[in-house]
Amino acid sequence: MKRLFAALAVYLSLLPIGVAQDDRLTSQEAQIWADGMAQALVKNFWGASFKEHPDRYFFNKTSRQADMGTGDYWPQAHAIDVVTDAYLRTKEKEYYQLYDLWWQGMPRFNPDARRGRRKGDSWWNAFVDDMEWHCLALIRVYEATGETRYLNKARQMYADWIWSQWGPEDEAPWYGGITWKTDAAKSKNACSNGPAAIVAARLAQLASVDASNAKNKSAAEYQDEALKIYQWERKNLWDSKSGAVFDNMNREGRIGRFSLSYNQGTFIGAAVELFRLTKDRSFLDDAVLTARYTTGPMSRRNNGVLSDATGGDGGLFHGIFFRYLANLIVLPELDDDVRQELTDYLLHSATTLVRQGVNSQTSLYAGRWRRPQPQDQPCALNPHVTGCMLLEATCKVLTFAGNNAPSSQSIH
Repeated sequence: MKRLFAALAVYLSLLPIGVAQDDRLTSQEAQIWADGMAQALVKNFWGASFKEHPDRYFFNKTSRQADMGTGDYWPQAHAIDVVTDAYLRTKEKEYYQLYDLWWQGMPRFNPDARRGRRKGDSWWNAFVDDMEWHCLALIRVYEATGETRYLNKARQMYADWIWSQWGPEDEAPWYGGITWKTDAAKSKNACSNGPAAIVAARLAQLASVDASNAKNKSAAEYQDEALKIYQWERKNLWDSKSGAVFDNMNREGRIGRFSLSYNQGTFIGAAVELFRLTKDRSFLDDAVLTARYTTGPMSRRNNGVLSDATGGDGGLFHGIFFRYLANLIVLPELDDDVRQELTDYLLHSATTLVRQGVNSQTSLYAGRWRRPQPQDQPCALNPHVTGCMLLEATCKVLTFAGNNAPSSQSIH
């Protein structure tokens, strides 16, 4: 890993100042930037990277140990997702070695662990979507390692704490839907339904693995549940004309008619996974419409990129969108003109970020597209993870393009 970091430093020192924004990243450049930002994630945020905290298996909220609070559970799943991206891309053992430590750390540092233990599960969290993010991360860690403990944990969490929050289907005013929070008045949110549909669809694809596990279901059962969740969100929170995904249906049945990038992303992600299961192209149509709303109306106000997002939960929203946008782009069945359109958007975003938003000395991204964080100021975890996710998504898309191009040249 040190060797890769040194390569990044040499590369950055050779970059001309003020590179034109339309000088888009090549595949090689994207790999170098992704390496540097993933390494910066581990170096600056992984608690055990600091010698005075050797057993702090948790990503700190802020770099330089400026905030070591443990109240934010859900970003841990996305941070380990970036580790998985980096490991699958590089096969560097330094990333692989974090998995078991993260597995130990999550139930220890979970802010709801005490209540969870009373429920028999120290991974439990009052926020259903927080548990969904961890399910998705666990599934990917299983795919990276082949260790079924991760997959079976995801199955157990889904069965006990996520699908159990569905419905009832005859209960007004919701008539279904996954509740956002287990210990509050009912609210059926996009952030709890989109990821739940992805989890169920992913588990359907893996139902034959260790099939006798007590919490496993058949592929057909998982698929049916994924369809129910997706169809509920599509009916209640999706605008079929624009592709906007609205935030929630509250306890009175009123719709919170505002759209956030991560909800756009998980709706796309659910549609993509259901297309993979069914080959029904209506799911692709839904995903493309929602992608175009995000890359169009949601990005126009900031010169073709999403809004700045410097901290709090919102600092992580855009990264989730980029992950699932990339999954759509690399579907072989996607129309080529749509693929090129969405690839152009992703490349514009990534190029803007690395040319103008990342501090070239620290490889940290603080959430402002066109202004890097000063080197002497700490950086928040969430926006840096978003930056990592954008670069990893870009690597994925450019690798796909290179592997499927008529020649060996990658698109620029």
